[in-house]
Amino acid sequence: MMVRDAVWVRARTMPTRTLETIASALPKAFEQAQNSSANHQKNFIALHKIHLEAATKTESVAGHAIKLVGERAFEDCFIDMVNRVLIVKKGISVADRIVKFVAGYIKFLNAKAAEKQNEGIDDDDETTETRFTHRLLKHFLKGFQAKDKNVRYRVVYFIAEVISQLGELDEDMFNSLRTTLMERVRDKEPFIRVQAVAALAKICGSDDPVEPVGDEQTATDVLEDLLAHDPSADVRRAALLNIPVTAQTLPAVLVRTRDVDTTVRRLVYANVLLTHAELPDGAMPGAAHPRALTIAQRELIVRNGLGDREPAVRAAAGKLVGAWVDAVSVGTKKGMVLEDLLTFLSTFDLRESEVVEDALLSVFVTRVDIFDALEFDEEFWRGLTPEKAFLVRVFVDHCVSTKENVRLEKVLPVVTAHAFRIQEAYNSLLDSLAAAEEPGEDDEVNDEGEFVLAELLRLALNLDYADEIGRRRLEQFVRHMISQEALPAGLVTRCLDVLRTLSSSERDLIRVVVEVVHELRDANDDDEVINELINDDNDTTVDGPVSAAPRAPRGPKPLDEMTPREREQSDAIDVRCLDLCIGMLERVNGTFEENSTLEGILGELIVPAVKRKELVLREKGLVCLGLCCLIARRMALNSFQLFLSQVQTAPEVLKLRVLQVVFDVLMVHEGDFLANASVGGGRVIEFLLQVLGNEESDKVQALICTGFAKLMLSGMISDERVLTSLALIYLSPDTAENQQLRQCLSYFFPAYSYSSPTHQRLVQKIFLPVFEQLSTGYRELDDGQEMVSPAQVCAMFVDWTDSQKAIETQSGTPDHMVHMDMAASILRALFNKDILRSDKKVLCQALSKLYLPPGTDDDDKVRTLKLLVHNLRTRRPPRDASAMAALSKFDDALSKRFEKQLEDFNEAEYRQLQSLQELFEFLDDIMPLDEDEEEEEATASKKRGARKRRSVSVTTDATSMTDEGPWTPPRGKSGKARPKRRRTSQSDDDDAEDDVAAGSPPSEVPTRSMPRRAATKKIDMTPIKLEGDEEDEEEQDDDDEEEDDDDDESTPVPRSKRHVPAKTSTNRKSKFLQRPGTREQSDDGDDDNGGSEPADSIMDSDSEGEEDNEVDGMLG
Repeated sequence: MMVRDAVWVRARTMPTRTLETIASALPKAFEQAQNSSANHQKNFIALHKIHLEAATKTESVAGHAIKLVGERAFEDCFIDMVNRVLIVKKGISVADRIVKFVAGYIKFLNAKAAEKQNEGIDDDDETTETRFTHRLLKHFLKGFQAKDKNVRYRVVYFIAEVISQLGELDEDMFNSLRTTLMERVRDKEPFIRVQAVAALAKICGSDDPVEPVGDEQTATDVLEDLLAHDPSADVRRAALLNIPVTAQTLPAVLVRTRDVDTTVRRLVYANVLLTHAELPDGAMPGAAHPRALTIAQRELIVRNGLGDREPAVRAAAGKLVGAWVDAVSVGTKKGMVLEDLLTFLSTFDLRESEVVEDALLSVFVTRVDIFDALEFDEEFWRGLTPEKAFLVRVFVDHCVSTKENVRLEKVLPVVTAHAFRIQEAYNSLLDSLAAAEEPGEDDEVNDEGEFVLAELLRLALNLDYADEIGRRRLEQFVRHMISQEALPAGLVTRCLDVLRTLSSSERDLIRVVVEVVHELRDANDDDEVINELINDDNDTTVDGPVSAAPRAPRGPKPLDEMTPREREQSDAIDVRCLDLCIGMLERVNGTFEENSTLEGILGELIVPAVKRKELVLREKGLVCLGLCCLIARRMALNSFQLFLSQVQTAPEVLKLRVLQVVFDVLMVHEGDFLANASVGGGRVIEFLLQVLGNEESDKVQALICTGFAKLMLSGMISDERVLTSLALIYLSPDTAENQQLRQCLSYFFPAYSYSSPTHQRLVQKIFLPVFEQLSTGYRELDDGQEMVSPAQVCAMFVDWTDSQKAIETQSGTPDHMVHMDMAASILRALFNKDILRSDKKVLCQALSKLYLPPGTDDDDKVRTLKLLVHNLRTRRPPRDASAMAALSKFDDALSKRFEKQLEDFNEAEYRQLQSLQELFEFLDDIMPLDEDEEEEEATASKKRGARKRRSVSVTTDATSMTDEGPWTPPRGKSGKARPKRRRTSQSDDDDAEDDVAAGSPPSEVPTRSMPRRAATKKIDMTPIKLEGDEEDEEEQDDDDEEEDDDDDESTPVPRSKRHVPAKTSTNRKSKFLQRPGTREQSDDGDDDNGGSEPADSIMDSDSEGEEDNEVDGMLG
């Protein structure tokens, strides 16, 4: 017995009756408590009465000291009852009720102790209650290191429930409790970590006084780490619900809006954020209140929530956004709905945000009371602000989409009145632009005026144009707007949308735009004529006959005759004209031949812009030319070589636009470029693959992969080289930082494989070449690089080729023999003695994961598999025990699945079958390895497996599994491999062999400030520095003359002069993307261009005559 500190009370002797009462009353109370929680309060009172009575029973010892024998007896009996629960596993309700009962009793004791202190009855620091709590906690702490996971779970569960009911603890006990909980949050069992997280979160508020020593983490830091990186969704959920939401922890909470678990994502909206939005009256808003959030955080919440793939998450996010309207409202009185919505919209950046419209539409859907209460009277239209204009435009769009015709008629303004509002907004914008030129003026006013005008133009698309006078006035004014140089570039497309709605046909729209372009470029046009047309209500309408094609403009003076100011003004006008042409061509669906008006624009504006050295002009010119090619087949055939030449020589910004044009042209004119009869189709694919292999820009790589993925998914191409390259670049460590590329291909491969049995066949065909390349690259990784293991590569391909996941289409049913053929190819590869032992192990383990369809009628495939397995085990069996076990497992499964077909297995009889002759020829060439060869193979395998990890190439000098090696993904800049981000998985490589893909750690929440930008940006006219621009182009070869005589229907492919420049350093390329046999530019003069730098087509001609010849050839 432990002797307590001396207490100056009268010693008493505890009678035997009290011990008997404790021994009988406590078990009875615990028995009742485990059956129902309704009697807990009654048993609290009974236990407390017995506890107080036992506390009065003491024994005296030497001197004035006493032993608290009554308390000791009560504590012993109580702990004995608790011990009976510790071994009970998780999920037993009677044990859970006992945990709640113990926590409730401690809360009851502390409440009684607090009453005594308030009454001044007991002011001692050590009381009966504190001694009981202290001993119970020490008993629980002993179980934290127990080997039994059930004991660890129960003691942590007890602590999690009890800790919130404890009063003040001494520093030693608090430190012990904190240290042990820090250990248990790293327990290997997830359900133990859940309770440890709940307990640790309850001491976060008391963690400040205890300063961390060295690199020791605080409790809050530990919870943030678990919230971000714990592999168990239950642990992350517990951390999310228990972590205190502060300005420091809020970013970690918002990252969980992209959690892989649906429940975690839903709880972020439904519990954490909604709780902080719905505060009681008088409560102070916390860090997660919508007013306390930054604009970027609000946009992140709306974007991730309303854009989630799960309906439950979208519903929770919609409820949260609806609650934000009340949380940020200026009042709750009736009739304040409009003000509340305007205040809600003011919390977003309307001019830059892309999600605020989704948020407002969500409010209309989830808060029907707000939608029904909205009214827009005449007072609303006076003094339009960005919030008002945006609100009414979205309201009208929502009414149109939901066919709320009654509400729509009440809201839509009259066309004439709306035309005047647009004119007023435009004049106000011009005034603000003129004032902005003065020093000290703020550009935010210009942004607001531009935004209001844009919303009014978008609203005009839904007006009722039965009013002919209003329609005519609006059309004339919009035409006047696009003919003004002062109109901001962002409003050009809005005006063109209105003109398309008001125009009677596409030809009418083209005529109007071409006229405006001519007026802008003709120096002799008078702007006063246009102003007179606006005020003339009796002017002719567009309903009359369409006039003949307008004359081609005389155009500006030659550039060499202009002053710098005139040249700058001319370039600005050309940029505006090109913007108009781009917007017009994007809205045209007819062919180029049907609209002869476009020919003048092509020759006078678009082609000269393509020849210019300035980046802006050339980019817009190429885009216009590309849009023309989409509606003109012959022009596309003649101009395609120009786009391919720009892919090689242009800077990144221009290269992205040109590649978009290239893939669009390939998709629109598929039959001319990618059809089987087209010889140039394969050469175009070869060229684009070469660009992909030599490219260093992440954006360009992602764009090319996206284009190839679209072509493959649509069935326009089915090239094995393309699929191989996409697989290698997807799994390469060099593209780990290219998240856009990884996200695209992570969707492409499952969608492509499951969409067609033919696609699965193609994926199965490239498996072994891709596996060989990636396996070699995995062994040669640099330190710090990470890559999926060969086992994970196998798991991916097995999953993609699983016929059970294929979608049944009208064209055919899933091909269940894909895995049978895949198994045969793997078994043939295992006969290769040059394959490393580790690779053989992975391939043997992959055999057991293949799907063997029951009841197949193809006996030859079954016999082939059996013969391959039998000969492999007898002639060249794997030397690895696990590989041999996996092979035996596959053999047993094969014999069991096809027992009927293999019951008379006889190799001698099978040799007589004509269908198996090729197989036996292959097997007869396989010679069993003798002992010396086996030792030599093992030694060579160890040497190759143990060599230094490097990242020079993922090719191998050993005999490959295939005759031709596949392409490999590009490396990082300067030829160095780019480091890969840390994966969130906590498992080792051996434990993760069956994983298919690894995630990426959550990124921090982006933040940005309110934008400040001018209404019209200054155009950057910096010339493009292209290779060959400053050098004279040599005279064309005879081959070039012959190529000019080719038929226009053929697809010209860049000659060697358009290949990668010879001066490009070879160490910047990855050998991973070079197929054997691909001819590179060399120094021995084999190139058609004699080793000179590539020319830039029509941009690099010496004389105007050469330029005209190339332009004429391009236009056909």
